[in-house]
Amino acid sequence: MSMPSAAPSPSAEAVGRDELDENWVKVAALDDLAAAGRKLVKVGAKQIALFHDEKGVFACNNRCPHEGYPLMEGKLTEGCILTCNWHNWKFDLEGGETLVGGDRLRRYPVRLQDGAVWIEVTDPPAAERAESALENLHDSFRRHEYDRMAREISRLQLAGADPLEAVRQALVWTHDRFEFGTTHAHAAAPDWLWLREAVARDEAERLVPLVEIVGNLAWDSLREPAYPYPEGVAPFDPDALVAAIEREDEAAAVAQVRGALKDGLGFAALERPLAQAALAHYQDFGHSAIYVYKTGQLIARLGESVAEPLLLALVRSLVYASREDLIPEFRAYAGSLAAWDGKGTARVSAEDFVGLSVKRALALCVDASGDIPALYDALLGVGAWYQLHYDLAHQNATDKPVSQNVGWLDFTHHITFANAARTLASKYPELWPATLLQLACFAGRNAAFIDRDLDGSEWAVADAPAFFEESLRGLFDHAQAEYIVSVHLVKLLVAAREEVEARPDAPWVPDLLAAVKRFLHSPLKRKHATRVARQSLGFVALEG
Repeated sequence: MSMPSAAPSPSAEAVGRDELDENWVKVAALDDLAAAGRKLVKVGAKQIALFHDEKGVFACNNRCPHEGYPLMEGKLTEGCILTCNWHNWKFDLEGGETLVGGDRLRRYPVRLQDGAVWIEVTDPPAAERAESALENLHDSFRRHEYDRMAREISRLQLAGADPLEAVRQALVWTHDRFEFGTTHAHAAAPDWLWLREAVARDEAERLVPLVEIVGNLAWDSLREPAYPYPEGVAPFDPDALVAAIEREDEAAAVAQVRGALKDGLGFAALERPLAQAALAHYQDFGHSAIYVYKTGQLIARLGESVAEPLLLALVRSLVYASREDLIPEFRAYAGSLAAWDGKGTARVSAEDFVGLSVKRALALCVDASGDIPALYDALLGVGAWYQLHYDLAHQNATDKPVSQNVGWLDFTHHITFANAARTLASKYPELWPATLLQLACFAGRNAAFIDRDLDGSEWAVADAPAFFEESLRGLFDHAQAEYIVSVHLVKLLVAAREEVEARPDAPWVPDLLAAVKRFLHSPLKRKHATRVARQSLGFVALEG
C-alpha cells in the first residue's frame, strides 16, 4: 500500500541567499557535505537534496517527481544513480536522465567556491517550463501513464500556460494515429470541457476533464502507427466535398477540407456539407452526425489551431463509416427517405412507435411527415421509454447470436444521436427527414430488447436541475476503468440536459430523466467471456 505523498521529509536546514550573487545560494560547507555524503537544505519553499560522491556534488529536488517521497531517503549507487526506494524510480544525477520511471527530476547547478557549496535556484523561464511539461506529457503517451499526464498538465498550468494547450497538442499528436478517423475521445471532449467550465468547483475538478480527454486520446492511439492524410488541395466546393465522401474518396475529401482552410474558411463553411454527408445514410450507428456536431463544438472551444487535425479525422470517419442502411434490417430506409413528402397527416405519439419493427416505424414516420415537431417528440419519447425499459437479460445472456449483442451503451445512442441531429437539422432544415427516419431506425432496432413489464416509476426524477447537478458532479470521480464507459456517461448526461433545457415541458421529459437515472444506477457488464467463447465456437464450426 502506498503511503501518502505528503509524508514528512527529514528536517531541512534553511539557508539564505549570499550577497555575492543573487542567483546563487550558499547551502553547505563542502567538508561537512563530504563527511555526511548527503544533506537536506531548504531555500524558500524548495526542499533540495545535496549529494556528494566520487563524481562530485549534485543537487536535486528532494521530492521524487513521481509521488513526492523524499529522495534523501533514496539509495545512491556507483555512477551517481539515485533510486527512490518507494517505487524504484532511478535518476542519473550527473546526466539528468530518468532511467526508471517517467517524470524528469529537477536538478540544480552546483558551484564549489571557497570551501562552500553553492547552488543556482532560479526557476527556468516560464516558456521553457511549459515546453518541458508538454514534451513530458507527450512522452507519457507511450505507456498511457494516467497519473503522469495529470502531473504534467499541472506543471503546464503552474508555468503560467493555458492548460487547454495540453488538449490542443494531444489532438495534434494523435490525429493521424486513428485509422478510421474520429473516435469517442473527440466526441466527448467538448462535453468534458463544458463540465470543466460550468460545473467544476475547484482546481482538482477542473483538472479531471483535461486528463480524461488527453488520456482517452492517448489510449485510442496507443501503439498505433501513423496513417498519413493525403496532401492534395482543391478549391473548396461544398457539393464536391459531399460527393467525395459519398464515393469514399478520402484523398478528394481531404483536398476539399484543405482548400477551405487555405481560403480562410472555418468550420461554419464546412458544417452544412459535413452534416449532409453524415446524414446521407443511416450509417455508423449514428456516430457520424454526433461527430460532426461535437467537432464543431470542440473547434469553437479550442480555436482554429485544432481545426485541421479535427476536420481531417472527421472526414476520414465519414469516408469509412459503416452503412447500416445496406443491411436487411434497415433496407427500407432508402425507400422511406425517397417517399418522404412532408405532407403526411397522421398524428403520432411515442406510444404509437412502441413495439414497431424498423420497417413499420419508418412507414409511420412518412405518414406523419407533415408535423416535424410532433414527430420528433414521438421519436425521442419512444427512445427514452425504450432506454428506461431496456431488458438487462440481454446484457447478461451468454447463449445468444452476435446479432443479439445489444447492451446499455448501444441504447444511449438514440438519445445522443437525437440531440446532435436535432441541433444540425434545426440549422439546416433539409436534414429533418433523414434525422427523423434515422431515429425511427434506432427505435425499430431497440424494440426487440425491451421489457415492457418493467416498472419505471422507481426511477422517476422529481427535480431535473438537481438531478443533473448531482449526476454531472459525479463524473469528476466516475470510477470507470474504461474510457468507452466514461465517455458515454458524459455524452448521455450532457445530451439529455441539452434536450431537457431546450424543451422542459416536452412530453418525453419524465421518461428521459428516468431512463438516464436508471442507466447511471444499473449494472454494466463490459466483459463477456462465456458469450465470446460460445459465439466463437459456433462461428468457427460453420466456417467453410
